[in-house]
Amino acid sequence: MIDAAFMFETGAASDTGRVRNHNEDSYLVQDDAGVWVVADGMGGHQAGDFASKAIVDSIASIGRPVSAPDLQARFMDRLLKAHRTIQAQSARLNGATVGATLVALLAHDKHFACIWSGDSRIYLLRAGQFAQVTVDHTEVNELLQTGAITPEQAETWPRKNVITRAIGVHDRPMTDERNGALMHGDVFLLCSDGLTEHVADAEMADTLGRQSAQDACNALIELTLSRGARDNVTVVVVHCLDRQAGQYDAGAISGSLGHSHGHGAGHGHDEWHVEA
Repeated sequence: MIDAAFMFETGAASDTGRVRNHNEDSYLVQDDAGVWVVADGMGGHQAGDFASKAIVDSIASIGRPVSAPDLQARFMDRLLKAHRTIQAQSARLNGATVGATLVALLAHDKHFACIWSGDSRIYLLRAGQFAQVTVDHTEVNELLQTGAITPEQAETWPRKNVITRAIGVHDRPMTDERNGALMHGDVFLLCSDGLTEHVADAEMADTLGRQSAQDACNALIELTLSRGARDNVTVVVVHCLDRQAGQYDAGAISGSLGHSHGHGAGHGHDEWHVEA
C-alpha cells in the first residue's frame, strides 16, 4: 500500500512442539492488505487441521481494502464463510466438534482492529509498555472476572483449558473486537496458547523489545521448545513503522488503546465448552 500511513515489518513461525504429532495451528500474513491471523484448531486430523486452514484460506482472499470499515467488512464476510465451511465439515464427521480459536490484527491507514474468539492472544508493546489486548474466552477467565476464584486458584484450576468460544461451533461466529489508532513503533504479537503456556509476559516483552520481528518469533519458538512445548506453538510479530517518522524508536511513542465491543451473543459460554 504505497499511500498508506504505515509500513510493516512482519515475522512468523510455527512449530508442532515436543508432544503433538501434527500441527493444528495455521497463520496468515498479508502486509499489503493489513491482515495478520493466527488460528488454533481443535479436534485432531480432519477437524482441527481443517478448521484452522479453512479460516486462513478464506481470509487470504480478502483483496485490497479501500478503507478501515471496508477491511473489517471483508474480514467478517470471509470469517463467516469459513465458519460455515467448518460447520459443514462437522456434519460430514457426524457432528464431531470441529473448530478453531482465532486472533486477527487488521490495519488500514492509521487505524487497527483486533478481532478474536477463544484463548489465542494479541499483545501490544507500545512505548515500553507491554499489555494483552485480547481477553481470553475461557471458563477460568470468566470465573476470575466474577470473583468466583482467585488468580492463585486460576493457576491450578482443573478446567483451565476449557474455552467458551471458537469459530465453527456456534450458530454464527462469536468474536470480540478492540479498535485503536496505530502509533509509530507499535509491536503486535499474535500467538496461539502454545506460547502462553510456557512463556511469561515479561519474557515476551523483553524479546520483542530487542529483536527484529522474525528473530523475535524464532526466539520465542525456541524458548517454548526448550520448556517442553506441550502444544503446537505459533507466533506472528508485526512492527508498525510510520512512513514519515523514519526508523523504529519505541521510546518515542505514546498513546492509548480504543474501546472494545463484541460481535455475537454474549451468552455463548452457556452453550458450549471444549478442551482446547
